[in-house]
Amino acid sequence: MSAPAILVADDHPMFRSAVLHALREALPQATVFEAASAATLDQVLAAQPQIELVLLDLAMPGARGFSALLHVRGERPEIPVVIISSNDHPRVIRRAQQFGAVGFIPKSSPADAIGQAVAAVLDGGAWFPALTAERSEEDAQLAARLAQLTPQQFRVLLCLADGLLNKQIAHELGLAENTVKVHVTAILKKLNCHSRTQAAVLVRALEPEAMP
Repeated sequence: MSAPAILVADDHPMFRSAVLHALREALPQATVFEAASAATLDQVLAAQPQIELVLLDLAMPGARGFSALLHVRGERPEIPVVIISSNDHPRVIRRAQQFGAVGFIPKSSPADAIGQAVAAVLDGGAWFPALTAERSEEDAQLAARLAQLTPQQFRVLLCLADGLLNKQIAHELGLAENTVKVHVTAILKKLNCHSRTQAAVLVRALEPEAMP
């Protein structure tokens, strides 16, 4: 296997260190980047086009449940994403799979599981614990609706879900207020929502515990 470039996105420094150690043991030639928030994740992805794999924690500052997973899939669909989470409920694992992850590693897993999962995914495979939760049609429909959004529209949607006004969104994302208005109109149309509140409800459905 050639030397892969891997991004580890987790807000806990000690856990990131543990993952880095496991990766060095399994793939000593790998180049590893780190991110501690959704914003940093975005910056590293933009700055490092050579990244081949993302190991992603669901609970990071700036992320809402599966939003970071959906954002990476929209921004860089060619990059496989493996979720690493302390929430390993079968329903959460199934939702991660439906929202586009190619693997799921519970944080309670032994260190060598990380190396095995990464090797499997880099080889074109997948890595999931045994699943007992049923596939959800609601999640499939939600993923399909959100997939219509551009990466910038998805960022605007997350701001909407935080209750920000257009002026605040413009400041947050460095956009003109008129541009934000255009994005909001497009978002509501694509998601078939009649109000900003309806769109925010869709984002809340991305929380790992959210049930259809």
